[in-house]
Amino acid sequence: MTDIKLLEYLETYLTENRRNKFNRVIKQRTKHFTVATEDVYQLHNSSAVMRSCDVFGIQEVNIVEEVNSKSIDREIAMGAQKWVDLNRFHSIKDCIADVKQKGYQIVATTPHIEDCELQDFDFTKKSCFFFGRETEGLSQEVLDAADCYLKIPMIGFTESLNISVSAAIVLQEVTAKLRRSDIAWQLSEEEQNAKRLDWVKKTIKSYDQIIARYYEENK
Repeated sequence: MTDIKLLEYLETYLTENRRNKFNRVIKQRTKHFTVATEDVYQLHNSSAVMRSCDVFGIQEVNIVEEVNSKSIDREIAMGAQKWVDLNRFHSIKDCIADVKQKGYQIVATTPHIEDCELQDFDFTKKSCFFFGRETEGLSQEVLDAADCYLKIPMIGFTESLNISVSAAIVLQEVTAKLRRSDIAWQLSEEEQNAKRLDWVKKTIKSYDQIIARYYEENK
C-alpha cells in the first residue's frame, strides 16, 4: 500500500502546476491496453512507440529484445520513459506468457487471412498489441499465439507503415473509443497513488535527503 502521508509530503516539493498535471494525467492512464514490440531494430522506433503510449495514456510498454538489445533513445522518447512503465523481455515466449497471465488477449498487428480492420476491432477486450520488426514483421511464434489479427486499412500504393506510425494510429483509435465507453478502464485508486509517488520520486531533486528528513521528523 502506498504511504499517502509520504506522498502528500513529497508533493509539497512540487509546483502547483506540476501537482495538477500529475493528478490530471493519472486519471487518464489505463492498463486496459498495452503494447509489445518484438526485436525492433531501429532505436528511434521503439522510443517513438513509447512516446505514443505516453501520449495516449497507455501505462505499460513491453519491449522484447531477443535479438536486438538497446537503450531507449531519450531524445525521441522526449521524457516518456519517466512516465510509462517499461517491461523488458529477452524472449518472445516470456513476453507472451506474461501478458497472458495478466489477462490480455494477444493482438497481432499484421495483415492476415482472418484479420480485423481497425475500425471493427472489439476495444472492450483487454488487449496487448504486438508490433514486429521493421522488415520481417512479427515472428511466427506471435502469429501462432495471437487471439486476433489487426490491420490498418490502406488505399494507396504503399502497403505498410512505419511501426511507430502504426502504433500511434492504433492507439489513438482504440483509446478514443475506450474513453467514450462505460468500461472501467482507469487505474485503480491504489495504482494511481503508487504511480503518483513514482512520478514524484523521479521529479524531485535531492530526493534521498528529503526522504531522510521526512523519516527523521516522523520517528
